[in-house]
Amino acid sequence: MSVLSGQNSFFGLDLGVTGVRVVELKGGATKSVLHYGYTAIEGTAALSDAKIDRTKVASIISQLIKSSGIDTKNVAVNLASNRVFTTVIDLDKMPAEELAKTIRYQADSYIPTPLAESKIDWAVLGDSPKDLKKIEVLLSSVANSYIEERLEMLESIGLNVVAFEPDSMALARSLVPADNNLPQLLLDIGSPATDLVISIGQVPHLTRSIPTGYQSFIQAASQQLGIDQVQARQFVFKFGLGKDKLEGRVYQAIIPTVESLVGEVEKSIKFFESRYNNTKIDRIIVTGGASSLPEFPLYLANKFGLSVEIGNAWRNVSFPPARQNELLSISNHFAVACGLAERDA
Repeated sequence: MSVLSGQNSFFGLDLGVTGVRVVELKGGATKSVLHYGYTAIEGTAALSDAKIDRTKVASIISQLIKSSGIDTKNVAVNLASNRVFTTVIDLDKMPAEELAKTIRYQADSYIPTPLAESKIDWAVLGDSPKDLKKIEVLLSSVANSYIEERLEMLESIGLNVVAFEPDSMALARSLVPADNNLPQLLLDIGSPATDLVISIGQVPHLTRSIPTGYQSFIQAASQQLGIDQVQARQFVFKFGLGKDKLEGRVYQAIIPTVESLVGEVEKSIKFFESRYNNTKIDRIIVTGGASSLPEFPLYLANKFGLSVEIGNAWRNVSFPPARQNELLSISNHFAVACGLAERDA
């Protein structure tokens, strides 16, 4: 769907498990929404390595680009968090050229896949909070095979990939206010999993992929209430964590799974605060499908004693006032795609 007329050099493509989202922006310092779109992916095609499924997904992407009005072939593409290994390491301070060599030399001892089979990237975050004589470096790695498969699929439909970027980087860029340097905890609760990112400013300092998403809530409701998946989904998204809804039966059915997820969030907060000298999280920003569950943000606020807000993917971009309701109603699904489109290059 088009919002403004104009031209931009590339668009953001978020290829997820259950759907594909695209966003194209235009402009300079403050970019404007130009085109966006979404298409669902049925079944498990997005997870499959079979050629027939890759061809199917490629066709879905191609059709979505066309229907959205995007005419550039240049694209910045996400890398799913569960396929990217990320860690923070402390290294001695040294010139940039020496740092690059040191990281290449030491990376094999930090990443889980063989160095020869991996693409690695890093960013210097600043002085180490543990030792001022050292710097902390955000180190990421992803299997070459994953990059190559995704690249081959996109090139098959004529796209030119200008960048691959982890979901965590895109989330931080779109959801965190550009002028806010306080620690923010981002929770992107999708269908199969939850991406957790703690960023300082728009730079991730801790990232995790937690294998619990809203499908786990639906599964729990289905089993505990003895209903099918379709009805369970309706109940979960209608009643959420409302204790006074349906005699609290949905709440009782899903709260153990919710608490399991929240327990992982709590561990991450404690780890972050211990590493960064008891630096406190400023707020929690929730996005993704489960961010709209009734009473869920309130539950998180009470649990952690923090402000909780629903993420707005369009926070750092502009759009016509006439499209405000339309865009805000879907903003919790477009954080990654918009973050990719907000890249400088």
